[in-house]
Amino acid sequence: MVKGITIFLLLLSFNMFGQDNVVAEVLIQGNKRTKSSFVKKIIQVKEGFALDSVLLKEDIVLLKRLPSISNATFKVYYEEKDFKGVKVIYTLEENFTLIPYANLFTSSNDDFAYRIGLQEFNVLGRNIISGVFYQKDIYSSYGVNLRIPYLFGRKWGLTLNYSNLTTQEPVFFNSATADYKYNNESFEILALHEFNTANGVAFGLNFFTEDYSYLFGITSAEVPQQLKVNKYLYKLIYDYDRINYHYQYLSGFRSRLNLQYVHSMDENLPDFVIGFNDFMHYSRHGERGNWASRLRLGMASNVKTPFAPFTVDNNINIRGVGNTIDRGTAAIVLNTEFRYSLVDKDWFVLQGNVFVDAGTWRNPGGTLEDFLDQENLRVYPGIGLRFMHKRIFNAIFRIDYGYGITKNASKGIVFGIGQYF
Repeated sequence: MVKGITIFLLLLSFNMFGQDNVVAEVLIQGNKRTKSSFVKKIIQVKEGFALDSVLLKEDIVLLKRLPSISNATFKVYYEEKDFKGVKVIYTLEENFTLIPYANLFTSSNDDFAYRIGLQEFNVLGRNIISGVFYQKDIYSSYGVNLRIPYLFGRKWGLTLNYSNLTTQEPVFFNSATADYKYNNESFEILALHEFNTANGVAFGLNFFTEDYSYLFGITSAEVPQQLKVNKYLYKLIYDYDRINYHYQYLSGFRSRLNLQYVHSMDENLPDFVIGFNDFMHYSRHGERGNWASRLRLGMASNVKTPFAPFTVDNNINIRGVGNTIDRGTAAIVLNTEFRYSLVDKDWFVLQGNVFVDAGTWRNPGGTLEDFLDQENLRVYPGIGLRFMHKRIFNAIFRIDYGYGITKNASKGIVFGIGQYF
């Protein structure tokens, strides 16, 4: 009896004093292509639940990360006449999300090369990403991708990727180089799971075929001139993301761990494990300054092979160094740059940056002392420009010039779409 009376009094007190803090209505405004039903599906604040300021802030972080949203805010309206509870309104600023792109670069023999493509980042108004690309780098390559991050509610999604890449690759052995025609045809399927706003994983399988055909250069009895092998890999990616976005300005910390186990169908080729972690930190300095840093630590099975997994490359880790100039079975790379918005208008941004890219590698079959070898150390300071459209997702055209200051250094210009990291 006493227990029943206690429960009744608690319910009565909630109705009398807590009703004003119950969310009676959630409204989405400012969106034209992004579906309101989709936004309500992924946000945590729901009608009929108690108002929670922590969840409101987490919702804003999530919405700002969506490709279709350039900015998001919220307002809370308390009880009015004939209205019980609170009304929450999310106001969205949308991006244009159908994006053609083109990357220009030089191939391994300094011929002109390019990649063109088209991506839609908000298919059906539900932030589904779909894209295709064509690449000409001496040989033709192509690929398609589909990413549905919220296929099964807020927590579960799916990614499907297919690519057929053919390039001319340098292979390093016995202090000399040979060039091979390299083809990689792959199909990948990954499940996506979001634990909360900061933590998520992707895991799945990749089935691929590698085909190496000798073109020219030095030969060795230990290195085949023709090699074709079917492989598959298990992949696990863990993403910890505490980055806050305000248009082009970022602040916070992110860690992205990528683990892979690769199995070969050819008994003569050993299985191997590869893992790397990108640590990224961003901080705001004044109204227009942004300091960004990325540290990559990577290690793979230390197999003595000319086809080592970590590469030294312009477009991946060291700006100005050249295209695939070396390979290794472990890597330490630091990229750090200061970005400053020289022009920051309603829709256009011109951003300048000064940077230092530095890295070192372990030789295939080598030791950790290789990290200290001057032959493996690269340091490239440089400067760059960014041309940005604030209302088009990832519409950032970048130009960087890197100048090497270590042994046997080079220099060069790197073009690309999107920030380098």
